[in-house]
Amino acid sequence: MAPRKAAPKRQRGDYADALMGLACGLVAVTAFLFIPSMMSHAPGSRDYIVYWATGQQLLHHGNPYDAQAMGALEHAWGVKTGAFYMRNPPWTLPLAAPLGLVSANAGTIPWTLFLLAVTLAAVWIVWPVVRIPGTKVVWIGYFSPLAINAVVAGQTPVFALLGLALFLRLYRTRPFAAGAGLALCMVKPHLLLACVPAFLLWIVLEKTWRVLLGFVTAMAASCALTEWIDPAAWRQYLDWARHSGIAHEKIACLSVALRDLIRPSADWLTYVPAGVACVWGLVYYWQRRREWEWVNRGGLAILVSLLAAPYCFPWDQCLGIPALLFAGARTRSRLALAAIALAYIALDVQQLCGIQVRSPIWLWAAPFWVGWFLWARATERSSEPAPAPASAEPVPVS
Repeated sequence: MAPRKAAPKRQRGDYADALMGLACGLVAVTAFLFIPSMMSHAPGSRDYIVYWATGQQLLHHGNPYDAQAMGALEHAWGVKTGAFYMRNPPWTLPLAAPLGLVSANAGTIPWTLFLLAVTLAAVWIVWPVVRIPGTKVVWIGYFSPLAINAVVAGQTPVFALLGLALFLRLYRTRPFAAGAGLALCMVKPHLLLACVPAFLLWIVLEKTWRVLLGFVTAMAASCALTEWIDPAAWRQYLDWARHSGIAHEKIACLSVALRDLIRPSADWLTYVPAGVACVWGLVYYWQRRREWEWVNRGGLAILVSLLAAPYCFPWDQCLGIPALLFAGARTRSRLALAAIALAYIALDVQQLCGIQVRSPIWLWAAPFWVGWFLWARATERSSEPAPAPASAEPVPVS
């Protein structure tokens, strides 16, 4: 009688797995609590109302930067005081234009579900090119409290996240499409400043002109659509920007904290970290230009850009998801994975406690992502296979 084979031992989870599960559960609870709750309140309780009011103005050939008209629309749906505007550049106005076709109540659910779908699509697109076989830390992307924060607020950085994901997935195999996708990052162009010098030099040295052509084509199409919808948009935006006063706002980002610490009236100080980051990005690329791949080298540049951005809300940091996925898939340190799970829990608790996004309590997050990324990269698996180049066929998602 043949000896009976021993049953394979079940691999037991550890503290990192437990914390990952807790972090994912809390983010899921937050989504299920906040999204239906926010949508049941007056639309004016979310940033969504700004995009809806902008769509209304565009549809009725009004000025989306008119304080009186925008204020009247927003106050009717729950905004208490003042008037709020889309701060994105005019080429993003077409994103809000469809909201002009519906009432504020009718548009809130489709807009929220659309933002959620964009977020999930971005993670699904980028995961195959940042993962390595045998790793399943995709939860870092799907359950990001920063992305959920953006969706709950009705904010737009998830479009930039989608553009970044498309670029990382396609820049070697379909360069024109990658460049066109990258144009979505121009929804918030100030968030990736440290990457710009490296990107331009990479275009020249690698002769990846089709990426640049795709980017320019997409931007030209977006600008042409804006011109068709509202020919005066550029002048109206510049007039508003000159008197908006947003440069004096106190928000939870390093550049503003630096300005307020040194000299609150010196607005130029908010651009110093971004300038330093641009110089660093150029040097960082130049030293690694011979083996440069945006998938494995660009992650740190993305996170440094977010850290040094002159204007960055906590939800804008969801652009760092591809970098966190890349590092999380490669670290052998269970402690590092436990640390990012704890960070997610902390962010989620802050949101559940109702801490305002302008509070300095949020300041710790951007430096943490940079430090955690360096930690995770320093503890990479020594025996892991080399990551497949972006030009290879993506590995199916497990």
